[in-house]
Amino acid sequence: MVGADTAWIIVATALVLFMSLPGLALFYGGLVRARNVLSVFMHVYSIAAVMSVLWFVVGYSIAFGDGNAIWGGLGKAFLMGITADTVSGTLPEVLFFAFQMTFAIITPALIVGAYVERINFAFVMLFSSLWMLLCYAPVVHWIWGGGFLADGGIFGEVGTRDFAGGIVVHETAGLAALVLAVMLGRRKVDNKPPHNPGYVMIGASMLWVGWFGFNGGSQLAADGGAAMAITVTHLSAATASITWAIWERVKYGKASMVGMVTGTIAGLASITPASGFVGPVEALVIGAVAGVLCQEAVGFIRNKVRIDDTLDVFAVHGVGGIFGTIMIAAFGAGAWAAQLGALVIVGVFTVVVTYLIALLVKAIVPLRVDTETEHTGLDLAQHGETAYDHNS
Repeated sequence: MVGADTAWIIVATALVLFMSLPGLALFYGGLVRARNVLSVFMHVYSIAAVMSVLWFVVGYSIAFGDGNAIWGGLGKAFLMGITADTVSGTLPEVLFFAFQMTFAIITPALIVGAYVERINFAFVMLFSSLWMLLCYAPVVHWIWGGGFLADGGIFGEVGTRDFAGGIVVHETAGLAALVLAVMLGRRKVDNKPPHNPGYVMIGASMLWVGWFGFNGGSQLAADGGAAMAITVTHLSAATASITWAIWERVKYGKASMVGMVTGTIAGLASITPASGFVGPVEALVIGAVAGVLCQEAVGFIRNKVRIDDTLDVFAVHGVGGIFGTIMIAAFGAGAWAAQLGALVIVGVFTVVVTYLIALLVKAIVPLRVDTETEHTGLDLAQHGETAYDHNS
């Protein structure tokens, strides 16, 4: 084991958890009505707790076990056979487990943005649990765990390139969000401006900082590759923030703070798959395009196809992750067949599995709250507490 690598991944693990708690919770919480902010916090916090336990029980084994090309098997369930001295590369395997656990937390947590303000809490918990185990963990195995989309798989010696989760995290979460948004239907309460743009900015800032662990940590070493991944991540985020704001100013005459920080997230999502394969100039290009592309995707989903993906999960994370994955091939760092093929395979798998899981869970617990609860707000109705004047 290399001490510097271990120290860096310990820090990176904390940074990625910081992205969810409190970063994503604040980012999403600030965007909803005041009477729903605690329900958003509860969704993200509960997902963090439940996914952690499930990743330990069986999720890690499905993703990184020594099974076959389709799934990892159950050999590492409950971390069987793994001690403090067990090594994965240059790291203690228990640290690699913990680092990957933070990814298994944030991926289903990203989906929260699609269904806030109208979903039943019990559905969220059961759906997120099954989705992480049956959708996310298998995809992790296929691409990162030596499965059929990895090097030596169906695409030949050079398999799918996805450094930190453009397909594994952002495409899967984005498409799952879209499926649930369609199944839920539109909100019955008129959309209102974000109740606390300050929360949104603070949450986005935490995500930006935490993303250094997300992408830089995916190098799994304390070396120049990690430093480059952090550098290109930052440049893409900064550039996308600027282009989003400029494009918003051109279209609407004003550049909003909520818009600019959403551009930050678009830039981060887009560079994620490519962050280990491109340099600063390519990162500038990816970020510049992402700020405009994802903003246009938001408008298309909201106004053209009229899907109420409440906080634009697919338009920002899904489109951003897919775009970044394609750009790996465009910049010559990956094979076109492998990049596009993996996007299609994982995309179809995600849509089908998400829909089937949602149907199953819907048969057990209600998918959506009733109209009165939606008007009253989920904080009081589902959790018996509120942080704000109930009339707000």
